[in-house]
Amino acid sequence: MTDYAKILGDEAAQQLLGHTCQTVDKSQLHLPGPNFVDENFLQSDRPIPVIRSLQTMFDHGRLGGTGFLSILPVDQGIEHSAGASFAPNPIYFDPESIVKLAMESGCNAVASTLGVLSSVARKYAHKIPFMLKINHNELLSYPNSHDQIMFATVEQAYEMGAVAVGATIYFGHETSNRQIIEVSRAFEAAHALGMATVLWAYTRNNGFKKDGVDYHTSADLTGQANHLAVTIKADIVKQKQATNNGGYTAIGFGKTHEKVYTELTSDNPIDLTRYQVLNCYAGRIGLINSGGGSGKNDYADAVRTAIINKRAGGMGLIMGRKAFQRPFEEGVALIQAVQDVYLDESVTVA
Repeated sequence: MTDYAKILGDEAAQQLLGHTCQTVDKSQLHLPGPNFVDENFLQSDRPIPVIRSLQTMFDHGRLGGTGFLSILPVDQGIEHSAGASFAPNPIYFDPESIVKLAMESGCNAVASTLGVLSSVARKYAHKIPFMLKINHNELLSYPNSHDQIMFATVEQAYEMGAVAVGATIYFGHETSNRQIIEVSRAFEAAHALGMATVLWAYTRNNGFKKDGVDYHTSADLTGQANHLAVTIKADIVKQKQATNNGGYTAIGFGKTHEKVYTELTSDNPIDLTRYQVLNCYAGRIGLINSGGGSGKNDYADAVRTAIINKRAGGMGLIMGRKAFQRPFEEGVALIQAVQDVYLDESVTVA
């Protein structure tokens, strides 16, 4: 059994592993499990091939058959620039290295750009589920515009053998209305062709920072972003893990309710993330959290994020930079350490 106190520290381990949720009871949630697809998608209007595509992802890799997902996402060559992303480990300028990392780590799927996946599709699309990210924030324009634009089509994803498409919406951004329309149409087209849909449901607005506090990861704002994501029929939602709360009230906009802060959440990060799960139709649509950028304590940070997600009722982690910005074998070990949290039966839903 993993010694989480050694990894996280005694106080952090107790805060996370010793926590019992007193906000939204786990009995109110649709939790990940071996029959998740049957229990939550068969009753929906998703076409049969979409059900098959979802099950293909859930059955693949080290977490296959558990209801949890571990996905390697590498779209940072566009989102953050290739130099910023791959200079620490230049082997990942080669798309094949990206796919090999996902396969060696035992991921459920690999998510990347049109160029990356198309360049090796004939060799690998039948060996690991492909998820094509169809839009990106292009950062070569000056000044940077911070807008998600379409780089690929749903048809291109289908033709390369992808089982899913992924897209980002910057909810709250001045261009979010256009992004919502574009992605909603793309997701409907993907479903028609039998592919699953995954939405990176990010908040983005300079006004979401107030008095030195960044509310882009507040539970109330990210929760609503999740709710908008499932409204346009995302099958899986990727969200940054909540780090604070009260974005609506601090900024003074929109609509909220006092019970969001007094009854449905607490200061514990598990409860903040549970509110994110609640907004994904009470877990009918799975929540996977972002692994975040690479730093000094990647191993502990990744394990901590996984524990919070799993105990909150989430479905897994999508982790890129922490893994590919280090030597290959270390990247594999880091991804598998996260997977081990989901395989560890002692880490239960709070």
